[in-house]
Amino acid sequence: MAETAGVAVGYDELATLKLLALNDGFDGGAKTSCGALADRLDASNQTASRRLQTLEDAGLIERERVADGQWVTVTADGERALRREYAEYRRLFESSTAIELSGTVTVGMGEGRHYITLPGYMTQFEARLGYEPFPGTLNVDLDAEGVRARGGLDALRPIAIDGWEDDDRTYGPAVCYPATVVGSSGSDTDPDSDAGSDSDGSDVETYENAHVIAPERTHHDEDQLELIAPDKLRDELSLADADPVTIHVGGR
Repeated sequence: MAETAGVAVGYDELATLKLLALNDGFDGGAKTSCGALADRLDASNQTASRRLQTLEDAGLIERERVADGQWVTVTADGERALRREYAEYRRLFESSTAIELSGTVTVGMGEGRHYITLPGYMTQFEARLGYEPFPGTLNVDLDAEGVRARGGLDALRPIAIDGWEDDDRTYGPAVCYPATVVGSSGSDTDPDSDAGSDSDGSDVETYENAHVIAPERTHHDEDQLELIAPDKLRDELSLADADPVTIHVGGR
């Protein structure tokens, strides 16, 4: 059972959310009533009403009540919940699951450099990722499609980085996902470079041995992504702020 916005959302509610999405719930909302929904669920009106209330309390739908029913719209959080379900089914029935996240390079707050170099994390990176990360992260602002696709990470099996503590404080756990980063930089780089070229003349380069890193449990800043690697990704991919990148996660 998942918990969203502090509200428990079970399989019955997710099945109801799927029905609402199939009934044009993504496209500006769909008109329904508890009676009509109850018929589709083969359940009572009270059950249908209770599931709608739970979905609304969890922030997965928005409702506008009218005289002869209600308009129901699946929210961005609701879409992410369904995408997580979709990714889990893909994991069941496909040999590999890969997620593509797109966005642009952005400047970070400098916190990644501090936390990555802490010994409690660094020893785990070396043991579990197989390398000592460059002391800093590549920060990416995900675009709208990237934010939607990010929910699929929950269906992948992460590499766990355990929490730990020292004399001063406790440090939380994190998860890492193997990733390949494809970057498009300006066209003024070395003409003899081995990098490919995009249709707009920009240079395209690929870095395979990277990892997405994130706190183990977070629902905040889902448009922000951080990556670590043995090398400084900005230099390896000749990236500057606002350059587009695509991150392929999983599927190896």
